[in-house]
Amino acid sequence: MDQNQLIEKIVAEVVARMAAGATKTAAPAAGAPERPRPTELARYIDHTLLRPDAVTTAFDKLCQEALTHGFYSVCVNSCRVASVARKLQGTVVKVCSVVGFPLGAMTSRAKAFETREAISDGAAEIDMVINIGLLKSGAYAAVEEDIRAVRRATRGTTILKVIIETALLTQEEKVIACEIAKKASADFVKTCTGFSGGGATVEDVSLMRRTVGPDMGVKASGGIRTYKSAVALLAAGATRIGCGASVAIITGGETGGSY
Repeated sequence: MDQNQLIEKIVAEVVARMAAGATKTAAPAAGAPERPRPTELARYIDHTLLRPDAVTTAFDKLCQEALTHGFYSVCVNSCRVASVARKLQGTVVKVCSVVGFPLGAMTSRAKAFETREAISDGAAEIDMVINIGLLKSGAYAAVEEDIRAVRRATRGTTILKVIIETALLTQEEKVIACEIAKKASADFVKTCTGFSGGGATVEDVSLMRRTVGPDMGVKASGGIRTYKSAVALLAAGATRIGCGASVAIITGGETGGSY
């Protein structure tokens, strides 16, 4: 069975499972809470600031909020990793860097170089964007090698999340992207960059969880602004939430805050 036949088989199986269980809510992954208190929810959140116009003082605030509320990590562009890592040194808050963000269309060598630089600067987690155009062209082996290039750059010591950009994919392509990420030994699949429209949905998270199984992480990101929506995504199978409205989420407010 060649790769295309295997992918078709996987897609058919997952879509069939989804149809059979359409009225059921996907079970959350192991360790995810059924309905956490707002303060408990904080440890599932990557407190995120990726806006291109964000100034240095905004990152000072990001780090202080992460420390005050106990967020799992701060997630920033790679050029900001060294400075936020210095601010968070000696604390439990981790530093996450995006790579190949937000388009995913640069070379694999460029993504690998950015990954190594980010890790050297203090990143403990890497969120990479897949090559979406290659995926949609059916160049699955190239997509896998792109992920593996970044995986090799992490040297097995850094968590790797793969952003599949669900807003630009069909249901079948979402399944394929998740399967490729899993095959390439990524630790997580992630919904969106937040820069291509759409956002994290319960339906997408459920599909991703059903595709990768119970042992791989699923990160929901993009347009998450309320406690209610964050909890619904965890219930659908997410094990991490990426958002810029983190403080409002855990304090019960609502905001138009963005990455």
